[in-house]
Amino acid sequence: MTIDNFKAIISNDRLILVDFYATWCGPCRATHLILDKLEQAFVDDVDIIRIDIDHPDNVELVRYYRIMSVPTLILFRKGRKLWRESGVLSVESLADIIYRYRRVEVF
Repeated sequence: MTIDNFKAIISNDRLILVDFYATWCGPCRATHLILDKLEQAFVDDVDIIRIDIDHPDNVELVRYYRIMSVPTLILFRKGRKLWRESGVLSVESLADIIYRYRRVEVF
């Protein structure tokens, strides 16, 4: 995915949670299960996008956002980064993040 394509996606008025992951990463597989649950619970509040850091089309994007470890989650709205964290987080922790930022107005 190019940076321009990615920026078009994250420019949405909805919350966009981006999961930077690798297929070989055990914690990333655990995070995918957690994100699946989160996506079902917050279907009206957040879109989840998964970016494979090892895919050749994503190299530029991974460098641009300085992804050094996986999983790395970044929450966006209207193209602005609201939150970022690396590592496995619980469904409850991620739900708290969504609750916290779903009403935040970004100009």
